[in-house]
Amino acid sequence: MTKRTASGIYLQRGTGLSGPGHLRTENRIRLESRYSLLFVLAFAASISLPGVGSSQDSSSSQNRSSDNYTIRVNTNLVILSATVLDHHNALVSGLEKDDFQVYENHVLQQIKDFSHEDVPVAVGLVIDNSGSMGQKRADVIAAALSFAHSSNPRDQMFVVNFNEQVSYGLPPGIPFTDRQDQLQLALSAIKTIGETALYDAIATALDHLKQSQCDKKVLILISDGGDNASKRSLAQAIEMAKHSAAIIYAIGIFDEQDGDQNPGVLKRFAKETGGEAFFPESSKETSSICEGIARDIRNQYTLAYVPVISQQDGGYRVVDVRVSAPRHGHLSVRTRAGYFLPSAQPSSGLGTIGHDNHN
Repeated sequence: MTKRTASGIYLQRGTGLSGPGHLRTENRIRLESRYSLLFVLAFAASISLPGVGSSQDSSSSQNRSSDNYTIRVNTNLVILSATVLDHHNALVSGLEKDDFQVYENHVLQQIKDFSHEDVPVAVGLVIDNSGSMGQKRADVIAAALSFAHSSNPRDQMFVVNFNEQVSYGLPPGIPFTDRQDQLQLALSAIKTIGETALYDAIATALDHLKQSQCDKKVLILISDGGDNASKRSLAQAIEMAKHSAAIIYAIGIFDEQDGDQNPGVLKRFAKETGGEAFFPESSKETSSICEGIARDIRNQYTLAYVPVISQQDGGYRVVDVRVSAPRHGHLSVRTRAGYFLPSAQPSSGLGTIGHDNHN
C-alpha cells in the first residue's frame, strides 16, 4: 500500500563538487570524490574503475617503507535524490534498492548505496517582498512557518528577503537556524515595497547554501516570478541553478493587476533543479503547499553509483532513473536528469546538475 511517511535520505557527506549550492533532491544529484582509505576499503571488493578520471582527481596513498606499496584511487560517486509517486500523485515509501534502475548515457549502472531516511536539510526561504506582495504577506509568512513546522527539527534554515534589494533575514553571525521565533522575525524584517530583484535573490541564496554541511540543499521560492531590478540576467541565474546542488520549489502567487508576473520563470527554475512549481488560486493555499513540499523532501530516496563509463574531460551526463514495483502499480520518478562533469579547470562557482525527469 502506498504510504505518506516522514522519511527522507541520507548518505555520508564526502568531499566533492557542489557548485554554488548542493549536489538534491528531488531532487538532487551530486558528484562526489571520495578520498579516504576507508572509502577504498569499503568499495574495493565491488568496483573496478581502470582509467576513470576526474577534474578533481583524488589520490589516497599509503606508503610502506619496506616495499613502497601505494594505493591510488580515482573514484567518482554520483548521488541521486529521487521522489517516487503513484498514479494518484501520492508519495510512495517502502521501496527497495532492487526496485530501481539507473542509467547513465543509456548504460545501466550498479547501485552501490541506497537509503530512505529522514535527515537534516539546508533550506533557504526566498521571499518576495516587492510592493505587489503586500496584501499576501501574512499568508506567505504563515506558509513559510508551516513548512518549518513540518520539516525535520534539525533542518538548517535561513531567509532571503528581496524587493529591489536583497537581504538576509537572520541577524549577522547566525547563518542558519532551527528556531521558529527566529524564522518569524527573519520573515518580518522587511516591508513589502519597491520593485523585484528575483534573479539576484536566487543567486544570493544559492551562494549561501554553500556554507551548510548538509548533504541535501533546497530553496523554497515564493514570488510572482517577475523581475525588474536584478543586476543578473535570467540566463545567468538559470545557469547558477543548473550547476548548483539545490532543488528549487517555487510557489507562484499572482495579482491580476500586476503586469510583471511570470509563471514561466518559476516553472523553469523548478524544472532545471528537479523541483516543482505550484500556482495556488489564493495565497491562503500556500500553507498546505509548503507542508506538502516538506513531506516530499523527507520522503525522497537516495541512490548512489560509480559510473561504469570512462570519464572524459567535462561534459554533460544524461541520467535516467526508473522504478518497477508491481505491488505499487504504475509509478513515476522525479529527479535530476543529468549532471555536468566539470572540466580539468572548472569555472568558479560551477558544479553539477541537470534537468527534471519524469518517467
